[in-house]
Amino acid sequence: MRKNFFLKTERIGLRMITAEDIDWYAEWFNDAEVCNYNSHHRFPKSRQSMETYVQSVTNSNSVIVFALIDLKSGTHFGNISLQEINYIDRSAELAFLIGEKEYWKKGYASEASEVIIKHAFEELNLHRLYLATSDENVPMQKLAKKLGFSEEGCRREALFKHGVYHDIIEFGLISSEVD
Repeated sequence: MRKNFFLKTERIGLRMITAEDIDWYAEWFNDAEVCNYNSHHRFPKSRQSMETYVQSVTNSNSVIVFALIDLKSGTHFGNISLQEINYIDRSAELAFLIGEKEYWKKGYASEASEVIIKHAFEELNLHRLYLATSDENVPMQKLAKKLGFSEEGCRREALFKHGVYHDIIEFGLISSEVD
C-alpha cells in the first residue's frame, strides 16, 4: 500500500488520483445506485474517458481530486475534491463520491470533508466553500449541516433524474464559521 498521502485522518489517507484509479472511477460512474442523487450516470463512462478526466485534473490548478484510501485495508473507496477553485474570489466547490457501498453511512465522508475543509481554508487561503445536492438526497443535506454549511438557496427543477425534475439545494461555508 502506498504511504505517500497528501493528507491523513485517523482512518483515511488522501492522495492525488492517478491512472491506477481509472477503473474504479469507471465502475462507480456506471453504477446507478452510487450515482443516484447526482448528475452522473447519464452516459456510460469508458476507461478512455476516465483517462482523459484524470489527466485533465492532475494538470489543473482549479481542481484538486483526492483518492480516499482506507488506511487499514488499503482500499480506494471514493474520491473527494475541491472544484472550480477561484483564487480571486477565494472560493471552491466541495464534492465527493463514496463509490464502495460498504463505506456508506460510516462517517467516512464527514471525516474526509473535515480534513479537506481545513486544507482549503488554512493552506489554500480560500474564504468560501459551497456544495449542492438533490432535494432527495437528505443524507447529504444532513452532512452539509453537520459540517457547518448553511443552506443558501435552491435551484428549482435544475436536475433531471429518473424522469423527474428535482430541485438542487445549495449550501455555503465561510472560513470564519469554522472552529
